[in-house]
Amino acid sequence: MRSIACLLLCLVAVACAPGHGLPDLPSAAPGAYRLGSGDVIRLITVGDDTLTGEFRVSDSGMIALPMLGAVHASGLTPDDLAVHVSRALVKGNLYTAPSVSAEITAYRPIFVLGEVSKPGQYPYQPGMTVVTAAAVAGGFTYRAIVDYASVVRTEDNIAIEGKAARQSFIQPGDVITIFERKF
Repeated sequence: MRSIACLLLCLVAVACAPGHGLPDLPSAAPGAYRLGSGDVIRLITVGDDTLTGEFRVSDSGMIALPMLGAVHASGLTPDDLAVHVSRALVKGNLYTAPSVSAEITAYRPIFVLGEVSKPGQYPYQPGMTVVTAAAVAGGFTYRAIVDYASVVRTEDNIAIEGKAARQSFIQPGDVITIFERKF
């Protein structure tokens, strides 16, 4: 009888654990990185210093380029953006065969909240996981649940929230919440 009572108490404790009711966070879709609001892109246009430089993707998903104006960037890969800019230069009769390349110089930040030593905004680095994000934020506090966290991710202008294991990969713009364990 006593073992049944202990088992019931353990089940209740697990069912009441913070984040218990969250669905698992869907895995990030594999493939090339898609640009989003807040990313900083370095464009290099061979032979034209005015179109070579760093440009930030705006909240509306555009970058402002000299001679071209606003160019759509959000949702494109860096390679797609280079092709898009090249085509715009040809269409605008500015060049006949431009050579453009694009690379990401700064990703959208991540946000780490909850039971970490220094909650806040941090720069994203490719390959980050939940546990590396916690490490960047000063590490877990002694009250932290270290096995999983909540991650809020925006995809196609829709915010989704799910439970992520500590080894789950995160993406730029993710908001990670480390839960407090109950004693």
